[in-house]
Amino acid sequence: MAEQHQIPPDREVTRQSIARIGGRELRYRSQAAITTLRDDRGRPKAKVFSVAYTRLDHDPALRPITFAFNGGPGSSSAWLHLGLAGPRRVDLGSATRPLPPPYTLVDNPCSLLDLTDVVLIDPVSTGFSRAVQGENARQFHGLRADVRWVGEFIRLHLTRARRWRSPKFLLGESYGTTRAAALALHLQERHGIELNGVCLISAALVLQAGRPAPGNDLPYLLVLPSYAAAGWYHDLVRDRFPDPQALAAEVEDFALGDFARLLLLGDRISEAQRRAAAERIAAFTGLGADFVRRNQLRVPPQRFFKELLRERQRVVGRLDARFLGVDTDAAGERADHDPAYRLIQGPYTAALNDYLRSELGWESDQLYEILNPDRVRPWQYLEEGEVGYPAVASELGRAMAHSPSLKVFLAAGIYDLATPYFAAEWGLDRLGIDPALRANLTRHRYSAGHMMYIDPPTLEQLRQDLGAFYAAAV
Repeated sequence: MAEQHQIPPDREVTRQSIARIGGRELRYRSQAAITTLRDDRGRPKAKVFSVAYTRLDHDPALRPITFAFNGGPGSSSAWLHLGLAGPRRVDLGSATRPLPPPYTLVDNPCSLLDLTDVVLIDPVSTGFSRAVQGENARQFHGLRADVRWVGEFIRLHLTRARRWRSPKFLLGESYGTTRAAALALHLQERHGIELNGVCLISAALVLQAGRPAPGNDLPYLLVLPSYAAAGWYHDLVRDRFPDPQALAAEVEDFALGDFARLLLLGDRISEAQRRAAAERIAAFTGLGADFVRRNQLRVPPQRFFKELLRERQRVVGRLDARFLGVDTDAAGERADHDPAYRLIQGPYTAALNDYLRSELGWESDQLYEILNPDRVRPWQYLEEGEVGYPAVASELGRAMAHSPSLKVFLAAGIYDLATPYFAAEWGLDRLGIDPALRANLTRHRYSAGHMMYIDPPTLEQLRQDLGAFYAAAV
């Protein structure tokens, strides 16, 4: 019977390199590896791919270690790997002047490796990570299952690398922040693993805030400041609001005040109120007042992408509203692609596949799944018997209550229309923590999109802010 559970042994490829980070040379070891995860009876369930970076001139037992992952669900860790955390990054040019292929990797002087050792994790069905033969991958495709198995990987890595004494951090982006918030509590309760910090990039802590639907008006309130930021960037409202900070403050006040009250009124709103509100939203965003009114003041993101610059026959990006694209149907209601994702998909895919083989030494003919949400659908957000929307903010709050030294960092881009900055901040305000713990929260806004690190100036600022956060958390 034992023979049925035998699988190939874990595989690891190690390299030693030198990087120049923060103005100084740094020696480090990279370890690309496959780790077998097993259930409580020792049966193999999945093989998880990861890349770990360890600084060589420090005591690893006392040096911080950060476990990092992206979102989706269905995304590998390629974006954080080659955008922020690792010693190399993809050169994309800029939002206004993206570079054409072929794409190149350049040194990343803003890497996190002078602050912390980093382990980039690809959850099951992403990257090279897969369920073992004979196991149904769907058992990993849900919030609680995902947290359980990523938590098991972290426990196993800490054990094998002898890092239980190290200060420990999580770094998540997008849905990765949903995972990180739930994981902070899970690691405490299941494994006794206490964290020093949780870093949230483009957060989604209360999913109701990002799912517009009949009966759920909350997303329309929280996305409005990002709509206004997009209109300002594309020069639609600068004659009325030359100062973007003043515009943001006014829109945020309107969203949580008059706008919220009007949406709560529902059909009781008068036509005069609807017209006045539509004109005000139009003034903030650059949309047409009639368009806003016909949408009952509730402009869905997909329509916004298409409508904002319709007269220019351009669509704005979902991940980053600064990026523009051309649709095949200029008269359509919805954009047929996200120009922001299209401009980063190719560079990251090419760079990651080359980097794994040429610099990390990992040879494989297997497809590396950069981002494929269809591969993990349907994703089970709620457990049987649960109703409503997934909300992990309270779990992060409980983790902070259990460990009062735990610190949380939030980074949000004002041009992000996938996880709008105001919604991310709103979620952070729902941790349910004692006022004394609010000093452990750090939040930053950046003039960037979902992946704010793709802009070199913003990457430098983000790295500086993270440096201050790590120094305070250790």
